Amino acid sequence: MGLLCVLLGGSSGRLFTLSWGQIAQFAVYRHKIRMIGFAQRFCASICGHNYDYFTQNDGIHRILKKGRKPVSERLLDIEETLGEDETQRRRFQWTVQRMRLSPREKHLAASLTCSRGNNMRFVVVRLEGRNPPSTQHVVATLERVFSFEWATDDVLFYTTLEGLRSRAVFRLDVTSSRNRITCVYEEADPDMFVEVALSRDRQILSINCSSSSKSEVLLCDVKNSRLEPVVVQPRQRDLLFFLEHWKRRLIILANTGPGQEYQVLQAPVSEPSMPSWVPLFVPDPGTVIKDMEVIGDHCVLIAAAPTNELILIVVPLTHPKEAYVVQLPSWVCSIETKKAGLAYEQQNVLEFLISSPVHPPVSYRLHPDKKLLLSGRDDSRTKKQDKYFTTRLEACSRDGTLVPVTLLHTVPVKSLRNAPLLVHVYGAYGRDLNMDFCPEKRLLLDHGWALAYCHIRGGGERGLSWHRQACVEGKLKAVEDLHACLHHLFSSGVSAPSLTALTAHSAGAVPVGALCNRDPHMVQAVLLQAPFLDVLGSMENLELSLTLDDRDEWGDAVRHRQVLASYCPLNNIITQRYPSMLLTAYSGDPRIPLAGVLKYTHLLKKAVHTHMSSKPKPEREPAPNIVLNIQPGANHLGPEDYEQMLTEEALKLAFLYTELGLDRPHKRKR
Repeated sequence: MGLLCVLLGGSSGRLFTLSWGQIAQFAVYRHKIRMIGFAQRFCASICGHNYDYFTQNDGIHRILKKGRKPVSERLLDIEETLGEDETQRRRFQWTVQRMRLSPREKHLAASLTCSRGNNMRFVVVRLEGRNPPSTQHVVATLERVFSFEWATDDVLFYTTLEGLRSRAVFRLDVTSSRNRITCVYEEADPDMFVEVALSRDRQILSINCSSSSKSEVLLCDVKNSRLEPVVVQPRQRDLLFFLEHWKRRLIILANTGPGQEYQVLQAPVSEPSMPSWVPLFVPDPGTVIKDMEVIGDHCVLIAAAPTNELILIVVPLTHPKEAYVVQLPSWVCSIETKKAGLAYEQQNVLEFLISSPVHPPVSYRLHPDKKLLLSGRDDSRTKKQDKYFTTRLEACSRDGTLVPVTLLHTVPVKSLRNAPLLVHVYGAYGRDLNMDFCPEKRLLLDHGWALAYCHIRGGGERGLSWHRQACVEGKLKAVEDLHACLHHLFSSGVSAPSLTALTAHSAGAVPVGALCNRDPHMVQAVLLQAPFLDVLGSMENLELSLTLDDRDEWGDAVRHRQVLASYCPLNNIITQRYPSMLLTAYSGDPRIPLAGVLKYTHLLKKAVHTHMSSKPKPEREPAPNIVLNIQPGANHLGPEDYEQMLTEEALKLAFLYTELGLDRPHKRKR
């Protein structure tokens, strides 16, 4: 389990009341989480011209499409490729993260990630002339490869990670005699992150350079043997754009629309710069574009409607004024599109998964030319999902802004007054709150909990302006939004402060920590994972890898010192009663220095102890528990090892049930 530090809060010496043996009782629910979670653990796959390629635990396999008997052929054995001894293989679990096929299925490239730390491997496997077919032919092995795409059957472009940065693009020429690697692009701006991408029709390879405030794209025409990158539009402040290719034209998604929000434009490949950009589609007011795909002769937009429900907008590129909306089930909270394979029939179909925190992924296929949406959903499974309700609310913040709240529950809202409530929040970097399927969330819902997701400003739920409003000087708006969401939930009859817990990850800990300093009575318990709590100290430390990159988000430690100090969770701890907290940190996390989490925990413990000691013993309330769980590893997003993840979730469940005074959940009768 790693090192568990239990820090006391109060002179009464009240320990975290569950022993490891009692926590282990919650581990029986690991089995249930595991079984629910199987639905989300589908294998990666690619459809080639002649074969279907897929991953299994031991490596990469393929099956001949036209074979009478589907016989699996193993192309890559992970253990054999890594060359590790048996002890290392038992300690670390390697998985295939991404696969790419060369245009004519001559080579396959794959990246592998390790369950512990940030270890990454990259391999290229020859598919042609495998003699005998049962042997694997690894023709190239590289380290720290981040993004990669094939330009031709023998030329691959890729980027590498150096720490947390990706700043260079390399070209790998795979030849029968000797591989050759050359650097084709190197980024000079420390704020920019570089990656490579391939258009869906595989005609254009792009080098995408981006930061939070600007973009630049370089194109390589894969039909041109020289493959020299050409700049589309020189970078400029506050211009963000991405692009796809369609019939020698660029389809561009850029923030040049009303209010600097995203709209769709087009330009000829021969004249790609901004003066040639012509608007194709502008979304209706209140509709926010999230992503774009070009499918055949159609542009398909993933968007959020004014109600915050996810929809698809189909724009015929030959007749853009005939755009239409494809409605999805009202419970959909997340959409994941699948990268097209080599097969021609896949070019005119969009395959995607829809899910919510409590609805496992369901596959859908959109045929935009036929206006046809097909579901791969099982009718018997549909009935089981009907018991989960999704209610979309709006909370009025201090300045009058309406903040969306997504509420998941199994009984009518009017019956939730005594239900325990777990509130999720993020609100930073323009990123949406993660609402992918999560088996442990569904487990809570099955045991009578309600789940709330507060889409506060600073995130990207309501567009780019939603993020801009809570940057630098506006950070307190995120705290006010969170306060408003909690107040609205309680006033609507959903739970009560004594039955409510907050949960956040990384930068989401900032509004949570600030709220606990200002209004600690609003929640009973808090769960923080890899928490960012020392904002001022981190922005003052120029030696940290993300300090310069993060100035657009948090501000400059000199110019904005007063603003940073006004909300920084660590700098505003005062002597008062705080909610109980479980903080999970990772000793090798490159994004969140452990020193800041340790300092915050120490100051919080001290403040709670002082507060409790100041009261006469007869008047003292039970002290809150401040628990710091330090885990090994460098995975900022949490453990990739499935067993370790399940153990962490068991601890969180034990903590929530203890601090909210709930009876241990019992298995319900069917």
